Amino acid sequence: MLEIGRNSMVTLTYDLRVDDEKGEVVEQATEAQPLQFLYGAGVMLPKFESHLAGLKEGSPFTIKLNKNDAYGDVNEEAVVELPKNVFMVDGKFDDELIKIGNTVPMMSSNGQRLNGLVLELNDEIIKMDFNHPLAGEDLYFAGSVLEVREASDMEVAQILGGGGCSSCGSGGCDDGSCDTGHDHDHGGGCGC
Repeated sequence: MLEIGRNSMVTLTYDLRVDDEKGEVVEQATEAQPLQFLYGAGVMLPKFESHLAGLKEGSPFTIKLNKNDAYGDVNEEAVVELPKNVFMVDGKFDDELIKIGNTVPMMSSNGQRLNGLVLELNDEIIKMDFNHPLAGEDLYFAGSVLEVREASDMEVAQILGGGGCSSCGSGGCDDGSCDTGHDHDHGGGCGC
């Protein structure tokens, strides 16, 4: 039976909790919507991957990542105030998208994709938090390996060419959880 190692396609389930192993589940990859990724491609949190090395199909796992091995501390410099006119499209402001509590996909000046949480807004300024939603949190994963197989040359080329996770547990990679890590971008959801 194949063990998880470099260039393995890994499919797994997990429950992700923060603060402690008995806390509320904040993310889940189920058998119906498992996490699938290329091991060693740099799309997952490095410590998450290292804990999976050598596991086989059917292996259960529990992984605790302290915040420094996950998304780090909350960075106060990632909380910024932006002029409201940045959010104008064709002279109109989208107040359905830009409202307190919404996460808004954005792009930095150098083309990096970011997700910003709207914290405050007024007539002139939108205050946003660009920290990863799990920044400052210790992460607790409990799950099981569903499948380990050798990745095809095409899969390796596609993923290393910028594909990221091929399938995510709760909402897909487009939600920014594959920062890879997610980052399960995870992802980091996506165990990232």
